[in-house]
Amino acid sequence: MTSIWEKGICVTVRNIVLVGFMGTGKSTVGKKLAERLGWSFCDSDAVLEEVQQTSIPELFRDHGEAHFRALETETLARILDSEGQVVATGGGAVLAESNRICMLQHGFVVALNATAETIIQRVSADTNRPLLQGNLEERVHTLMEQRKHAYDFAHTSIDTTDLSEDEIADRIIQQAVRH
Repeated sequence: MTSIWEKGICVTVRNIVLVGFMGTGKSTVGKKLAERLGWSFCDSDAVLEEVQQTSIPELFRDHGEAHFRALETETLARILDSEGQVVATGGGAVLAESNRICMLQHGFVVALNATAETIIQRVSADTNRPLLQGNLEERVHTLMEQRKHAYDFAHTSIDTTDLSEDEIADRIIQQAVRH
Protein backbone atom coordinates (compact mmCIF):
# COMPACT_ATOMS: atom_id res chain seq x y z
CA MET A 1 0.00 0.00 0.00
CA THR A 2 1.14 3.52 -0.77
CA SER A 3 0.41 6.63 1.28
CA ILE A 4 -1.01 9.99 0.24
CA TRP A 5 -0.49 12.96 2.53
CA GLU A 6 -2.83 15.93 2.32
CA LYS A 7 -2.90 18.67 4.99
CA GLY A 8 -1.35 16.39 7.60
CA ILE A 9 -3.73 13.51 6.88
CA CYS A 10 -2.34 10.22 5.59
CA VAL A 11 -4.35 7.64 3.68
CA THR A 12 -3.28 4.35 2.21
CA VAL A 13 -4.17 3.63 -1.40
CA ARG A 14 -2.71 0.98 -3.71
CA ASN A 15 -3.27 2.92 -6.93
CA ILE A 16 -5.38 5.71 -8.32
CA VAL A 17 -7.28 4.56 -11.40
CA LEU A 18 -8.64 7.17 -13.79
CA VAL A 19 -11.62 6.17 -15.92
CA GLY A 20 -13.81 8.18 -18.22
CA PHE A 21 -14.74 8.89 -21.78
CA MET A 22 -11.96 9.71 -24.23
CA GLY A 23 -10.82 13.30 -24.04
CA THR A 24 -11.74 13.83 -20.39
CA GLY A 25 -8.09 14.23 -19.38
CA LYS A 26 -7.12 10.83 -18.00
CA SER A 27 -3.59 10.78 -19.44
CA THR A 28 -2.85 14.47 -19.00
CA VAL A 29 -4.15 14.62 -15.44
CA GLY A 30 -2.69 11.21 -14.63
CA LYS A 31 0.84 12.38 -15.45
CA LYS A 32 0.40 15.52 -13.36
CA LEU A 33 -1.07 13.57 -10.44
CA ALA A 34 1.68 10.93 -10.50
CA GLU A 35 4.32 13.65 -10.50
CA ARG A 36 2.71 15.37 -7.50
CA LEU A 37 2.44 12.11 -5.54
CA GLY A 38 5.88 10.84 -6.50
CA TRP A 39 4.24 7.76 -8.04
CA SER A 40 4.66 6.21 -11.46
CA PHE A 41 2.22 6.91 -14.27
CA CYS A 42 0.84 4.16 -16.44
CA ASP A 43 -1.39 4.52 -19.51
CA SER A 44 -3.04 1.15 -20.09
CA ASP A 45 -3.48 1.78 -23.82
CA ALA A 46 0.22 2.66 -24.20
CA VAL A 47 1.24 -0.49 -22.31
CA LEU A 48 -1.05 -2.59 -24.49
CA GLU A 49 0.43 -1.10 -27.66
CA GLU A 50 3.97 -1.68 -26.38
CA VAL A 51 3.31 -5.31 -25.45
CA GLN A 52 1.49 -6.04 -28.72
CA GLN A 53 3.99 -4.01 -30.76
CA THR A 54 1.19 -2.43 -32.76
CA SER A 55 -1.24 0.46 -32.47
CA ILE A 56 -4.78 0.28 -31.14
CA PRO A 57 -6.26 1.29 -34.53
CA GLU A 58 -4.32 -1.58 -36.13
CA LEU A 59 -5.57 -4.02 -33.48
CA PHE A 60 -9.14 -2.91 -34.14
CA ARG A 61 -8.67 -3.16 -37.91
CA ASP A 62 -6.82 -6.48 -37.96
CA HIS A 63 -8.52 -8.36 -35.11
CA GLY A 64 -11.71 -6.50 -34.15
CA GLU A 65 -12.94 -4.84 -31.00
CA ALA A 66 -13.61 -8.10 -29.10
CA HIS A 67 -9.95 -9.15 -29.44
CA PHE A 68 -8.79 -5.69 -28.40
CA ARG A 69 -11.07 -5.76 -25.32
CA ALA A 70 -9.68 -9.16 -24.25
CA LEU A 71 -6.12 -7.80 -24.52
CA GLU A 72 -7.21 -4.70 -22.63
CA THR A 73 -8.50 -6.85 -19.74
CA GLU A 74 -5.24 -8.84 -19.55
CA THR A 75 -3.18 -5.65 -19.64
CA LEU A 76 -5.22 -3.91 -16.96
CA ALA A 77 -4.99 -6.88 -14.59
CA ARG A 78 -1.21 -7.04 -15.06
CA ILE A 79 -0.81 -3.29 -14.45
CA LEU A 80 -3.01 -3.24 -11.35
CA ASP A 81 -1.02 -6.06 -9.78
CA SER A 82 1.52 -3.35 -8.83
CA GLU A 83 0.97 -0.36 -6.56
CA GLY A 84 2.00 3.26 -6.14
CA GLN A 85 0.85 4.27 -9.59
CA VAL A 86 -1.67 6.47 -11.29
CA VAL A 87 -3.31 4.43 -14.05
CA ALA A 88 -5.12 6.02 -16.98
CA THR A 89 -7.42 3.47 -18.58
CA GLY A 90 -8.78 3.39 -22.08
CA GLY A 91 -12.24 4.97 -22.36
CA GLY A 92 -13.94 1.62 -22.93
CA ALA A 93 -12.07 -0.38 -20.28
CA VAL A 94 -15.07 0.00 -17.97
CA LEU A 95 -17.34 -1.94 -20.33
CA ALA A 96 -16.20 -5.30 -18.93
CA GLU A 97 -17.44 -6.10 -15.43
CA SER A 98 -14.21 -7.96 -14.67
CA ASN A 99 -12.27 -4.75 -15.36
CA ARG A 100 -14.51 -2.71 -13.06
CA ILE A 101 -14.07 -5.25 -10.27
CA CYS A 102 -10.30 -5.33 -10.77
CA MET A 103 -10.09 -1.52 -10.67
CA LEU A 104 -12.13 -1.31 -7.46
CA GLN A 105 -10.08 -4.06 -5.80
CA HIS A 106 -6.73 -2.52 -6.67
CA GLY A 107 -7.26 1.21 -6.47
CA PHE A 108 -9.21 4.35 -5.77
CA VAL A 109 -11.26 4.83 -8.94
CA VAL A 110 -11.94 8.34 -10.22
CA ALA A 111 -14.28 8.97 -13.15
CA LEU A 112 -13.36 12.03 -15.17
CA ASN A 113 -16.08 13.54 -17.32
CA ALA A 114 -16.62 16.59 -19.52
CA THR A 115 -19.25 18.05 -21.80
CA ALA A 116 -19.62 16.61 -25.29
CA GLU A 117 -18.51 19.94 -26.77
CA THR A 118 -15.32 19.91 -24.68
CA ILE A 119 -14.57 16.31 -25.65
CA ILE A 120 -15.11 17.04 -29.34
CA GLN A 121 -12.75 19.99 -29.10
CA ARG A 122 -10.10 17.93 -27.27
CA VAL A 123 -10.15 14.89 -29.59
CA SER A 124 -10.86 16.52 -32.96
CA ALA A 125 -7.22 16.36 -34.11
CA ASP A 126 -6.48 12.90 -32.67
CA THR A 127 -6.32 10.23 -35.38
CA ASN A 128 -5.53 7.43 -32.89
CA ARG A 129 -9.17 6.87 -31.86
CA PRO A 130 -10.73 4.08 -33.92
CA LEU A 131 -14.19 4.47 -32.39
CA LEU A 132 -14.45 8.03 -33.72
CA GLN A 133 -14.25 7.24 -37.41
CA GLY A 134 -16.88 9.10 -39.43
CA ASN A 135 -18.88 12.07 -38.15
CA LEU A 136 -17.01 13.07 -34.97
CA GLU A 137 -19.85 14.96 -33.29
CA GLU A 138 -22.37 12.22 -34.00
CA ARG A 139 -20.01 9.46 -32.77
CA VAL A 140 -19.14 11.34 -29.55
CA HIS A 141 -22.80 11.98 -28.72
CA THR A 142 -23.76 8.38 -29.55
CA LEU A 143 -20.94 6.83 -27.51
CA MET A 144 -21.53 9.20 -24.58
CA GLU A 145 -25.19 8.21 -24.55
CA GLN A 146 -24.30 4.50 -24.69
CA ARG A 147 -21.81 4.89 -21.84
CA LYS A 148 -23.63 7.45 -19.70
CA HIS A 149 -23.80 5.07 -16.72
CA ALA A 150 -20.64 3.08 -17.45
CA TYR A 151 -18.54 5.12 -15.03
CA ASP A 152 -21.04 5.16 -12.15
CA PHE A 153 -19.11 2.44 -10.30
CA ALA A 154 -16.19 4.79 -9.56
CA HIS A 155 -15.53 5.96 -6.01
CA THR A 156 -15.88 9.57 -7.15
CA SER A 157 -16.46 11.65 -10.26
CA ILE A 158 -14.97 14.97 -11.39
CA ASP A 159 -16.13 17.19 -14.25
CA THR A 160 -12.95 18.37 -15.99
CA THR A 161 -14.68 20.77 -18.41
CA ASP A 162 -13.63 24.04 -16.77
CA LEU A 163 -10.78 22.88 -14.52
CA SER A 164 -7.02 23.09 -14.94
CA GLU A 165 -4.82 20.00 -14.58
CA ASP A 166 -3.71 21.22 -11.15
CA GLU A 167 -7.28 21.79 -9.99
CA ILE A 168 -8.27 18.30 -11.11
CA ALA A 169 -5.22 16.76 -9.37
CA ASP A 170 -6.09 18.69 -6.19
CA ARG A 171 -9.65 17.37 -6.24
CA ILE A 172 -8.51 13.79 -6.81
CA ILE A 173 -6.12 13.96 -3.86
CA GLN A 174 -8.82 15.53 -1.67
CA GLN A 175 -11.31 12.82 -2.64
CA ALA A 176 -8.79 10.03 -2.03
CA VAL A 177 -8.07 11.42 1.44
CA ARG A 178 -11.81 11.61 2.23
CA HIS A 179 -12.33 8.07 0.98
